Amino acid sequence: MSQQVSDRSAADPTTSPPAQLHPDRHRRTAERARLVVRRRLVLALNLLTIAALTAGMVAILSTGGWVWTETVMLVAYMVTLPWLSIGLWNSLIGFALDRRYGEAAASYVTPALDRVRPDAPVTTRTAIVMPLRNEDPQASLTRLRAVQQELARTPWSAFFEFHVLSDTDRPAIALREETGIAAWRKQVPGVQLSYHRRDKNTGYKAGNIAEFLDRHGARYDFFLPLDADSVMDAETVLRMVRVMQAAPEIGILQSLVTGLPARTLFTRAFQFGMRHGMRAYTLGSAWWQGDCGPNWGHNVLIRTAPFHEHCMLPTLPGRGPLSGDILSHDQVEATLMRRAGYEVRVIAEETGSHEENPPSLADFIRRELRWCNGNMQYLHLLRTPGLKPVSRIQLYLAIQMYLAAPAWMLFIGMGALLAAQPAQIEGVPLWVGLAFFGLLMTLNLMPKLMGLAQILASSERAEAYGGRARVAVSGLAEILLSMLTAPIVAFGLTLFTIGLLMGKRVGWDAQQRSRARLGWGEAARVLWPQTLVGLGLLVWLGLHAPWAVAFGAPVLLALIAAIPIAVLTTLPRLSAASINNGLFDVPEERHAGSQDPKFTLHVDIA
Repeated sequence: MSQQVSDRSAADPTTSPPAQLHPDRHRRTAERARLVVRRRLVLALNLLTIAALTAGMVAILSTGGWVWTETVMLVAYMVTLPWLSIGLWNSLIGFALDRRYGEAAASYVTPALDRVRPDAPVTTRTAIVMPLRNEDPQASLTRLRAVQQELARTPWSAFFEFHVLSDTDRPAIALREETGIAAWRKQVPGVQLSYHRRDKNTGYKAGNIAEFLDRHGARYDFFLPLDADSVMDAETVLRMVRVMQAAPEIGILQSLVTGLPARTLFTRAFQFGMRHGMRAYTLGSAWWQGDCGPNWGHNVLIRTAPFHEHCMLPTLPGRGPLSGDILSHDQVEATLMRRAGYEVRVIAEETGSHEENPPSLADFIRRELRWCNGNMQYLHLLRTPGLKPVSRIQLYLAIQMYLAAPAWMLFIGMGALLAAQPAQIEGVPLWVGLAFFGLLMTLNLMPKLMGLAQILASSERAEAYGGRARVAVSGLAEILLSMLTAPIVAFGLTLFTIGLLMGKRVGWDAQQRSRARLGWGEAARVLWPQTLVGLGLLVWLGLHAPWAVAFGAPVLLALIAAIPIAVLTTLPRLSAASINNGLFDVPEERHAGSQDPKFTLHVDIA
């Protein structure tokens, strides 16, 4: 697919939907005016925050005059600020909206949710598609079958068809896919299920879906992609379809995805923190992004015709790691849909939309590297003609998210060099340095803190997690663990970013989605650079600035102990202890329906 194909719709006004698509043009005009005000306010808040935090660091670094290490530190520090600031304000706004509107907050930021009745008839056809590539067929097909079984129990099952889109190139796995499909068809006669396997995974997942739309797109009003590890309940699917039926102006409707009940300590902690951070963050971002919402590539309902017409991805020019087929397709598709005149909206509340998360720190890092490579490709797309200003900001923030990690590591490295020059920093009072560090850490944790505050502020919500005390203990434990794992992940991203500059890239293959534990050998192969650099920093500071060892202890401990941290957080006994004591519990595993097949596809602890 060429860049020219992608740009054509921006140049031809006849391809944009008519303004009459919105059922109430006057209401739409008023909402647009409110969005302009909100976006200007959020821009001002972020610029002021970045300016204030920059001024604070300048005051600290300039105490003894400027040297080159301080200049590099300042630049690196400033690179981290946009992502920190947007997280701060999105979560604060999200918390305020939640407290003000309660259960109506999601409808406040996505008004179309109020335009449907829960019993409205389904009159449109939807394809539910699951792209696969060398995944575990049993786990993946069982999840898809759970969706089919739930919809089959509703009056609207005839309006949904299921498609497995395989890019698998390993014969043994392909055979298991075919066997699983055949067994499903035999056990459920008449099921609307198709299976198609490509010889080459041209375009990766986006290319797989594009070929499906070329073959079958005209048959469906909507399509709903699921990842191999994701699942949705019928109530959520039907609600999204009803919203899209009632709101022809919406081209993409993204659900808020939460983690499934997990077994390893690492995954339980990670998704507990991610869940609370995303809840407040997504609600706050939807308040000002409005019709330029997110697309996360799965558990999302998409209007087929405009997507097929306007959202086919370009092939990026060149030969380097940022060229060729786009790895992170989701947000690019959202920007192209918005450019075509359709809205992209999010349901900013927890529903029956779930996914599995990586089972270990090593697997999480591998996934982050792939996403890093894909997001960095957005550098080619920032100047795409016709994009909305908010869409460009979204692409920039997606890049910024992964630039922040190497910038943080560079800041730490320059700080270690600066520590050997006591004259440069001896004029800074100890309490000033500690207070500023504490401020930055608090701001960085604000999405999680606001998400936890949402739960703690409501006795009903807290009870779903096992009570306020359990939520508070789990939240504190997750924050401490995340402070240990964050430097490990950031250093891995830093090494990978250096590799990108040298021409290295990753491909699209199956992820490790379930394991009982991480072995010492695998952890060492993945994390030895962190250990080596951590020991090097410790020796350097011990020789040149012993006093700085205490200040750098959290990062030093994380890097030096990266291997045991990764192994211990999958240790069966610790994982079982967290389950037995309700640490990091989520409502789904405490609910009576947690034995549903959607929630039980995890490797048993051995």
